[in-house]
Amino acid sequence: MSFKLINKSEFDKVKTLKGDWAAKMQLFADMCRYNTLVAVKKAGSGHLGSSLSAMDITTFLYLNELNIFNVGLDSPDRDIYFSSKGHDVPGLYSLFYALGITTEEKLLLLRRLHGLDGHPETRIPGIEASTGSLGMGISKGKGMAWAKTYRKNNGHVYVLTGDGEFQEGQIYESLQAAAHQKIGNLTAIMDHNKYQTDMLVSDVNNIEDVVQKVSSFGWHVVRIDGHDYIDLKKTFSDLKQITDKPKMIVADTVKGKGVSFMEKPETETFEGKTLYKWHSGAPDDESYKKGLAELTKTIIKLSEKLGNGKIDIPENKSEGKAITKTEKEFVTKAYGDTLCEIAKTNDKLVVLDGDLSADCKLRKFEKMYPDRFIENGIAEQDMVSMAGGLARMGLIPVVNTFASFLAARANEQIYNNAGEQTKIIYT
Repeated sequence: MSFKLINKSEFDKVKTLKGDWAAKMQLFADMCRYNTLVAVKKAGSGHLGSSLSAMDITTFLYLNELNIFNVGLDSPDRDIYFSSKGHDVPGLYSLFYALGITTEEKLLLLRRLHGLDGHPETRIPGIEASTGSLGMGISKGKGMAWAKTYRKNNGHVYVLTGDGEFQEGQIYESLQAAAHQKIGNLTAIMDHNKYQTDMLVSDVNNIEDVVQKVSSFGWHVVRIDGHDYIDLKKTFSDLKQITDKPKMIVADTVKGKGVSFMEKPETETFEGKTLYKWHSGAPDDESYKKGLAELTKTIIKLSEKLGNGKIDIPENKSEGKAITKTEKEFVTKAYGDTLCEIAKTNDKLVVLDGDLSADCKLRKFEKMYPDRFIENGIAEQDMVSMAGGLARMGLIPVVNTFASFLAARANEQIYNNAGEQTKIIYT
């Protein structure tokens, strides 16, 4: 399999084009989508769905709003952008390559030693915050914005969030405090693509009516189409008039935007809930080639519309590879199977999940024992304290999430539960 990027010189060419401005923005973004797909495929992992859904927002910001190319990446007067959810960074890296902030070599070393990290780290040029542990971004952006005002520096702070991220408690602490502190140089943007991991946000832990909720804290909130460049341009222009309170844009987007089969969930449903396939992981060879072919067609069509002639798009083809009979083995599969076996003989066993049922292979348990499975969403502290309540009532809760989210974020809640000397299993 070959992994070739659309060259930076082609992006430079697009930036000089006259004519339909929105079409030019769309062309630039779709070329970045192409390179994102190549980078994630070569890495063997990464988050395509949200990288593609956020691409139009980030393309608009970097090409039209942020002043970093005028004042410099390190200027105290620079505008600041970062993604709180962080896992959409393959798309941002592709944009960085197109803009000359990072190199082809680095982008093709996504998730590799001496390359670019799978989540943002500030040691990488252009990255403003180390993110990925959800819920922290608005708080951090608030601090940056406050510091700019205190030090009399120019520049606005833009923070992109996920929609599932709005299940984290710190989000609501930051919303309340930012309004109370009148942080007027802060804009949060929700990439509202409706999915978290592989399920609809509304099925995991519904956050609506998010506009009404955020407004009630004292923010100025608007809701727009996050793929409509005219809408984006007007909205960011209008928000410049609001200076006495923080602003939020709820941008309705499509997860996997730009690749038709990634825009649509699987037809399979689980307990009446729709599943999404393309949240994380690299696409298989057939899907990779199909996705590149779709994007190539779109890029050529937009280029012709702008009268630009042909964009030089590299050919990425299968070059053959060794066939192996080795199958993937997951420790988490044994974990899920064992919980199902224990549950057969112990009706006190209850599983709580922090939006990682698919990753931790708990779907089987969820199907077999739906009345003993509690999907708590991205809210680890709440989940651990709920487990404490279940244990106090004589049940045996199994608390499921990644160790990095559990041990640090919910440490105080774990400590409190331990003091009650009940039985809780943290996995």
